[in-house]
This record gives sequence, C-alpha cells and structure tokens, in this order.
Amino acid sequence: MVMLMRISRRLLTAGLPALLLALPGQAQIYKVTDDEGAVVFTDRPDTVSDRGNQSVEALELPPLNTTAPVEAISAPEGAAASSPEAEALEPGVRITSPAHESTIAMGPGNFAVTASPEPPLSRSERLLLMIDGRAYGAAQSGANWFVEGALRGPHDLVVQRTDSRGAAIAISESVRIYVLRPSVIRSR
Repeated sequence: MVMLMRISRRLLTAGLPALLLALPGQAQIYKVTDDEGAVVFTDRPDTVSDRGNQSVEALELPPLNTTAPVEAISAPEGAAASSPEAEALEPGVRITSPAHESTIAMGPGNFAVTASPEPPLSRSERLLLMIDGRAYGAAQSGANWFVEGALRGPHDLVVQRTDSRGAAIAISESVRIYVLRPSVIRSR
C-alpha cells in the first residue's frame, strides 16, 4: 500500500496524529521533507523521489489499543430481567415543565405546561391535562398547554395518557406549582 499525503506546515501538527490513527495495523511510517519544506507521509519513502534533495525520517508509532473489554455486570439473582424493548413498550408520560414546586410570578396567572409521552403517542392516544383533579380542556394529541387565569395559590398538575375510548393508560407524577397574583381589596 502506498499512502501519500501532502501536508502544509500549518497542518503538520494537527494532521500527523490523525494520519497515524487512520493507518491500519502497525506499518512503518516515514516523514519525507524536500528542500522546499513540503512534507509527505508515506509507508514507502522510495516512491517520493520526484523532488531533488529530501530528508527521510522513520516515525515511531504508539502501540495499538490492547485494553481488555469490560466485563458485563449481571443482575442479582431473583431480579426480574427487563429488556429495553419491554420497557419501551410500557406507555408513560411525565410533565417536563413547569418544574415541581415552582412559582408562577406575579401577573394574570398564565403559564405553559409541557409533557413528554414515552414512547410517542399512537394515532389513537391523547393527553389530558388535569389541574386540581379537573380536566383543563379536552384531550389532545399535542403535549403543550397554555393555562390562562389560574387562581392565586397552590395547584396540582397531572397529565393523563388516554386510549381511544378515553380511559387513562398512564398518569404522570403530580407537579405542584404556586401562582402569585395580586390581591384586590374592595372597599364598600
């Protein structure tokens, strides 16, 4: 195999390690420099003879990686074996925003809710946002809601994953938020 690569002086430091790693096996590599400063890396220095004066330097290659593979860790006896395929089939949903115990700043009580269904919803599945145990709108195929005018105080958010009949097949963990809104005291 004859491998020739012309490299400018600027790329010499960056190109040499990449060249050494790209070569198969432990072939001997030579650095050939001509009198104009052009550099060629090759495994056969005698093929680079079209230039006048040149210097040839044999390069020492680092040893190949011979690290032994890491042993697999087995599950303890009696533990249920689970495969990624089996876990992926189990439908689930979680609320990704807002974070648990977060506070919605002073204002009109508006905030966004984002959920993440795993695996993605099938065509017949829907998501339903529940605020304090009551549905907020209808079940939908999207995973984003914009809540407007939430009352002041704590609220518990849950997202249900439903099937084509509307039955819950997965329920997220509850996320508690706190809404701050100005109080209005009316005088009589």
